Amino acid sequence: MIHVEQLTKTYADLRRGQIVALDGLSFDAWEGQIYGLLGPNGAGKTTALRILSTLLKPTSGSATVNGFDVVRQSSDIRRQIGFVSANTAVYDRMTAWEMVEYFGRLNGIERDELRDRMERLFERLQMNEIRDLLGAKMSTGMKQKVSIARALVHDPPVLIFDEATSGLDVLVARALLGIVAQLREQGKCILFSTHIMREAERLCDRVAIMFHGHILAEGTLGELRDEHDEDDLEELFFQLISKHEIEHRVAGEERLEV
Repeated sequence: MIHVEQLTKTYADLRRGQIVALDGLSFDAWEGQIYGLLGPNGAGKTTALRILSTLLKPTSGSATVNGFDVVRQSSDIRRQIGFVSANTAVYDRMTAWEMVEYFGRLNGIERDELRDRMERLFERLQMNEIRDLLGAKMSTGMKQKVSIARALVHDPPVLIFDEATSGLDVLVARALLGIVAQLREQGKCILFSTHIMREAERLCDRVAIMFHGHILAEGTLGELRDEHDEDDLEELFFQLISKHEIEHRVAGEERLEV
């Protein structure tokens, strides 16, 4: 469903030179599975997800979503995915209903079918009480519900959640995680990035721990615990990141000395 092979992304910076955001990233994710990308800020999670969403182009490497190439077939991929981020914007002057309808029409859904889909979505996400509320008057949790609805309205086989619970209160975040779990049961392929280990433990079938643009460890939670002899995912994560942070600094100092 999603195949990523040796994906790299670099940026030129006048002060720091070449910045490597992704460094040979490779992984596969399948339908009926939640694949977690874990890592601290700056690990490259958002860059990877934006490339898969066709918002960025890779420097090198390849990636396909449901058989479509992210560079050559970007318009096809946009019909295959739904993207939810903590930073997804909501239009201030449109109501919840108008925004979801707008994105449904963008995806070519006929009006009668779209209306039926939206009625089911608004009921399922408990959004009927905000259907006529303007974006400017919505709380953070309300806006996130609208973002989820517009990502689901065209019933995509692949869903991408980028730090989607960031900034949400406990109740709204819990409801969102429940929706993600339900989507897996419907056979969706889900990429879920987070730095909250408890979310990953609750949801993810497989996880990849990222650091400085590449994967340090990948597998099911059971496989990672056995391989690293550590039952607590947060402690495992901390040990891996700390170890490679030290190695990264030492390598940088050696390059400076040379």
